[in-house]
Amino acid sequence: MAPHDHEYFMRLALDQARVAYEKGEFPVGCVIRQKDRVVASGSRMGTVSGNNRFSEIDHAEIRALRSLELCDIGFEPDAAIVYSTMEPCLMCLGAILIAGIRHIVYAYEDPMGGAACCDLGQLTPLYAKKEITIIPGIMRQESLDLFYNFFNKETNSYWKDSYLATYTLDQKKH
Repeated sequence: MAPHDHEYFMRLALDQARVAYEKGEFPVGCVIRQKDRVVASGSRMGTVSGNNRFSEIDHAEIRALRSLELCDIGFEPDAAIVYSTMEPCLMCLGAILIAGIRHIVYAYEDPMGGAACCDLGQLTPLYAKKEITIIPGIMRQESLDLFYNFFNKETNSYWKDSYLATYTLDQKKH
């Protein structure tokens, strides 16, 4: 699979992240690709301060997995790739693996809550059915720019002054 293929689908995930950002949400977007077609997508919700729908479960990856139910073609996990603008957390990684998807591509690392650094060789049988491929850093700069802008918004209070915010703001200095 050519890197430009990954960039094409990551651009679509970035579009989802921009949807979240424009709503004041944490700018994470996700698309699920099966062969050469997007079969599901989602953007982060539940992070806007004062929002009655605050949720630590409505991650972009979970919302994309939920939207698979609306997919009009037969879902083939072995032919699927998840594209996320941020490294999936433990909850999302677990859900992706339980869904049978074994290929994950992400843009920006999450040093505070990312799960890609887990020892995938030590996963229990529910999660470790097959080999897992994780490709980091595809369109990292574009994703970093969104997170940088998010953490610089005065109206933002989500993860303000967190390790992730500090790390992100420091990345732009380099």
